[in-house]
Amino acid sequence: MKVKFWGVRGSIACPSPDHVIYGGNTSCVQVDAGGKVFIIDAGTGIRNCGLELARRGVQDVVLLLTHTHWDHINGFPFFGPAFNPDYTIRVMAGHLKNNGGVQTVLASQMSTPMFPVPLEALRSRLSFEDFSAGQTLEFGDVVVRTAPLRHPNGATGYRIEHGGASVCIVTDTEHVPGEPDATILKLIEGADLVIYDSTYTDDEFPAKVGWGHSTWQEGVRLCRQARVKRLAIFHHDPDHTDSFMEKLEDEARRLWDGTVVARDNMEIALG
Repeated sequence: MKVKFWGVRGSIACPSPDHVIYGGNTSCVQVDAGGKVFIIDAGTGIRNCGLELARRGVQDVVLLLTHTHWDHINGFPFFGPAFNPDYTIRVMAGHLKNNGGVQTVLASQMSTPMFPVPLEALRSRLSFEDFSAGQTLEFGDVVVRTAPLRHPNGATGYRIEHGGASVCIVTDTEHVPGEPDATILKLIEGADLVIYDSTYTDDEFPAKVGWGHSTWQEGVRLCRQARVKRLAIFHHDPDHTDSFMEKLEDEARRLWDGTVVARDNMEIALG
C-alpha cells in the first residue's frame, strides 16, 4: 500500500511564496492498494494527480469524496482522466444519499454560468454512487470502512485496508475538547497511518468552534489512544505559512515522534 499527497491545504488554494515547502493545493490523497487506485477528494491537487495517472497508464480509479465543500471538489473539472474515454472512474460519497446525490452536486458546480464545460461533456466511463457513512465498501481484496464525521453538511471518514496494512483519512471533522470522538477511535484503531484534520492548533481552536475542524494536538491524542502507528497532520489552514508550519512540525515531533506533516507530493509506503 502506498499513499501520495497531491493536496494538503484546507479552505482555499494558496499559490504564494509563503506556501512552497508544504504546498498550496487543496485536498487530494492517492492510495494505491491491491493493484487498485483510490483518490480521496478532488481539491486542486487532483489536477497533478491526473497527469501522473496518465503517465503511468492507470485507467481505472475510484474517487472517494469525504464531502463536497468547494476545497474538496473544485479540482474535479480539471481532472484530465475524466475527459478520456479510456478511463473508468467511480465517484462515491457517503453524505448525499438523501440530499440529491453526488452526481447532482458535481453537475451543479460545472453548470452555467459557473463553468463552461458541463458534466455531460466528460467522455470517461463515469459512474456515481451514493452510500451512507458507516457502511463497509469492498473492492475485491481491498476493504474500505467508512464513518460519519462532525462537519457542517456532513462528511465521511475512510479506512482503507489491504494485505494487513491500513490507512485512514479523517477530514473534515470537529472535536469536543475533553471528549474523544468514539466513532473516530473505532475507525482508526490500530491503523498504520491516520491522515487527520489538523486545520488549527489547540490555541486557535476556541475561536473556531462550529467551523467543523480539529487540531493536530487532538489528532495526537486520538492516535495515541487508538494505538495508531503514525499520524499525518493534514488540511493546513491557508494562514499557516511555511515558517508557521516548520515550527508546528518541530513541536509535533517533540510531542510524539509518530507524527509527520503532510505536504504536496509526499509519499508514504505502508506494509
